[in-house]
Amino acid sequence: MAEVYQKMAEKIPNMSKAQEKIAKYILSHPNSTPFLTVEKLAKLSGVSIATVTRFVIFLGYKGYPEFLKDTQESMQQQVSKAERMKMDSEKEFSEESEIYKIFEEDLNNIKSTMDDLNVYELKKAVELLLKAKRIFIVSRRSSSVLGAFLKYYLDLMFINVNLIDNIEQIPKQISEIDDEDVVIGIAFEKYARSTVEIFTHLKRMGATTIALTDNMLSPLVPYSDVALTAVSKGSKDIESFAAPLSLINALIISIEKEKKDFFTNNVQLLEEAWRKFDLFI
Repeated sequence: MAEVYQKMAEKIPNMSKAQEKIAKYILSHPNSTPFLTVEKLAKLSGVSIATVTRFVIFLGYKGYPEFLKDTQESMQQQVSKAERMKMDSEKEFSEESEIYKIFEEDLNNIKSTMDDLNVYELKKAVELLLKAKRIFIVSRRSSSVLGAFLKYYLDLMFINVNLIDNIEQIPKQISEIDDEDVVIGIAFEKYARSTVEIFTHLKRMGATTIALTDNMLSPLVPYSDVALTAVSKGSKDIESFAAPLSLINALIISIEKEKKDFFTNNVQLLEEAWRKFDLFI
């Protein structure tokens, strides 16, 4: 309640019956009182003009004009507060809409990826990985999280999986590379130069290559034997990896079906180690 009305309500126990009538009318009509003349307020309250004048002096005002000014300012503050609340509500709704919009964009990215998926290329990638002597994953910058995710699960199905973080690692990790070695390059716009350079270098050395990227115009595609694409369009400058992760999941699960026994055995061994070292709650 605004200060003028708060003050009035607090003083009701000490008011005369006539003053109480005025106070109760005002408190019941706070939005119309600021526009009433002293004569009109007296008539509506059922008291005399002199009683209204004594009433406002009782409240601590010098006269009715000062009281009226206070009620008008109080009303303006209430209107401003209501407007602020409305603006805050609209802002909150807008912020919530923006959040849901992000999920919608991710869903649209996944749907577009599904619609454009080349199942033949996916099966070909699975075949190449199943026959691979060694598997190398090249992913840099923001795409490095995708490479780490892929390696984690490939390690449960293959013996020799390597994650190459930079060019300096090539001499240490790769020797006598040939077409039985498979290199998976992961790059989405904006493409990390180091990923493209390592990927193309290994292709020229004779490796079989698989590109996981955003479209067929990607710089990885000309150097790939198999190209799988996923939409990574996100809000502003932040990439969305919802669809790329779904594509990687599809690749992992497709391989797991072919190496089910090996995968299951490794998972069991891993779970035993987790229990032994109490790694999880």
